[in-house]
Amino acid sequence: MFDALADRLEDAWKKVRGQDKISASNVQEAIKEVRRALLEADVNLQVVKGFVAEVERQALGAEVISGVNPGQQFIKIVYDELVKVMGESNVPLAHKDKPPTAILMAGLQGAGKTTATAKLALYLRKQNRSCLMVATDVYRPAAIDQLITLGKQIDVPVFELGTGTNPVEIARQGLEKAIEMGVDTVIIDTAGRLQIDKDMMAELAQIKSVVKPDDTLLVVDAMTGQEAANLTHTFHQQIGITGAILTKLDGDTRGGAALSVRQISGQPIKFVGVGEKVEALEPFYPDRLASRILNMGDVVTLVEKAQEQLDLADVEKMQNKILQAQFDFNDFIKQMRLLKNMGSLGGILKLIPGMGKLNTADIEKGETELKRTEAMINSMTLEERSNPDLLAKSPSRRRRIARGSGHDESEVTKLISNFTRMRSMMQQMGQGRMPGMPGIGGMPGMAGGMPGMGGGGMFGGSPPPGFRGYGGQGAKKGKKPKKKKGFGNL
Repeated sequence: MFDALADRLEDAWKKVRGQDKISASNVQEAIKEVRRALLEADVNLQVVKGFVAEVERQALGAEVISGVNPGQQFIKIVYDELVKVMGESNVPLAHKDKPPTAILMAGLQGAGKTTATAKLALYLRKQNRSCLMVATDVYRPAAIDQLITLGKQIDVPVFELGTGTNPVEIARQGLEKAIEMGVDTVIIDTAGRLQIDKDMMAELAQIKSVVKPDDTLLVVDAMTGQEAANLTHTFHQQIGITGAILTKLDGDTRGGAALSVRQISGQPIKFVGVGEKVEALEPFYPDRLASRILNMGDVVTLVEKAQEQLDLADVEKMQNKILQAQFDFNDFIKQMRLLKNMGSLGGILKLIPGMGKLNTADIEKGETELKRTEAMINSMTLEERSNPDLLAKSPSRRRRIARGSGHDESEVTKLISNFTRMRSMMQQMGQGRMPGMPGIGGMPGMAGGMPGMGGGGMFGGSPPPGFRGYGGQGAKKGKKPKKKKGFGNL
């Protein structure tokens, strides 16, 4: 997401990079690029004007900081303004001391409202909040069935009275059921329409007056660009909302919605949908999204994703195995699957500083290498996975694995050779030494270990399969990576 916007802003930095100071003459070209980037991202014109004017004012009035070049200083100014425009801080969901907390979901048809309802319920379950979902969309075919199916998938109960009951009555009885069950939060999924109409608004208003929700969230499709901000403004005027959930932020979106909603509607974005899976919902943090837009990564979110999948006891066992060079293919495949559970490889890489500019071809190649490696390991016996040295000594075993996985014997041999070498290097790292680390598959242009996990890397101290060196076509011995200039060096 935001790739086009990030590329455009990169052009803006070039206008002031290499200059001795920020001046009226050299900042104008950079300002033009920022304006063009925002307009092409479909940010609301009113927001663009205010944003650019404030960036220009701060840039021209900025004092020169010793050791910081104008390019870095200009990036810092744009970063601060992005955070300000998007709301400065995360706005959490309401949570009453006396349950249940009532959340009303609203939105147009096709925005992903029913799916967002289930995603929110799952998110709250992970926060140890019990939920009940209420299905009041009696108009869209199979809407109730969809919510029931999602409820079974995430193990959250659904209250419904079929399609023959008035939605207002369903909402009222659903709230009573939540009180009876003693759940922490009740989430009410309402009907959407293809466009805003009086009947839809009147029904929403009735449900709201009966339920008296603690949060009224508007689900908005991020791919509608600045229209998402206008829609949020209209709903807030007519119904009164407390926040928005932006869906499809992982799609081919230009990002205008995320930058426009808060300024135009006055209401915060509380969550963003970043994938089709029911787990793909994240709290909205303006500072983290600003970092992603400027290709600075988002290590905090990466660490949070890792912590969701981590078991501290497993981490301790893994560290002991690393120190004793007992890390085997069972451990390796477990770490690979943990990475998969965190999301797509491309999505994870963009959270790592310096990785945001990787091209799609490299990412796809990395994902292919992960699959190839997993296929070869799956063709091993339990004994071979636990004792990789057996494979190093037996060509017949390697041939059998190659046939079973559909790969050449040379590829299996290379996997085992690299794994053995990597295991030795992991042991050295665990003892405080930092050797150069080869990857498993040889994916060009990607760095070694990924932060956020025990042992110094996503794979307990090793680089992910298919990663090697520090970048380019794999780091050459004795060479260090070039430091990237940017806000991260301030």
